[in-house]
Amino acid sequence: MNVDSFEACRLIAALTRLPWKAIHKIEHVMPRRPRLVAADVPLHIIQRGNNRNKCFFTDSDYLVYLDLLRNSAMSAKCQIHAYVLMSNHVHILASPADQYAPGSMMKALGERYVQYVNQRYQRSGTLWEGRFKSCLVQEEKYLLVCHRYIELNPVRAGMVTNPILYRWSSHRCNAYGNPDRMITPHPIFAGLGKDEFARALAYRNLFCEALPERDLAHLRDATNYNYTFGSGEFAETMGKVLGRQVTRLSATRRLAPA
Repeated sequence: MNVDSFEACRLIAALTRLPWKAIHKIEHVMPRRPRLVAADVPLHIIQRGNNRNKCFFTDSDYLVYLDLLRNSAMSAKCQIHAYVLMSNHVHILASPADQYAPGSMMKALGERYVQYVNQRYQRSGTLWEGRFKSCLVQEEKYLLVCHRYIELNPVRAGMVTNPILYRWSSHRCNAYGNPDRMITPHPIFAGLGKDEFARALAYRNLFCEALPERDLAHLRDATNYNYTFGSGEFAETMGKVLGRQVTRLSATRRLAPA
């Protein structure tokens, strides 16, 4: 029976009547589900530091990482739409040219940055917490929700009161038009206005209200467990395209009302 680890845990719990928390631990030792990736479909990526430890120690570390990310994305043919570098993890929103592009980009990026950190700080061993996590992101409203989720990370973390105040993200580019060679605007973003000024203004207006907790939970769940962030119709379409289950059981969620 073709079931993912979440379904398997549910099934074991039902058959054995053991507590769900005990059964849920099985998920961490069961085989991984293949990563959901489709050409030209945006992907939200999270890479965390090992044991949630810091990955960046000085401003120069952030600059090196951004340079490596841009080069790795170009080589792998991934278009970067949004990003944020936090002290112990990173978020990236990218559209890959093919199913292999995200893995190639993150492998090259991770290896080169670890080499840099180990050499600079005279350390050894891993820097990252296993493989990166990701989810497919539906276009239309869901893509811009992911944009906001990424660029609002420093605000939710209490580091700044406004995303414009945080240096290490795409917000200054997307919301104010500051040059950033990393960023390739997605067509959904480009459709926000007829020119750069109108697009930036419309984009800034999206940040006037906090993201609903329902949307945050949906995106976090999808990313942590390798599912889709989108509507039921999107999940059904991607399931057919990829030939795999792309949501937990049959559950799907919709964005909170605007």
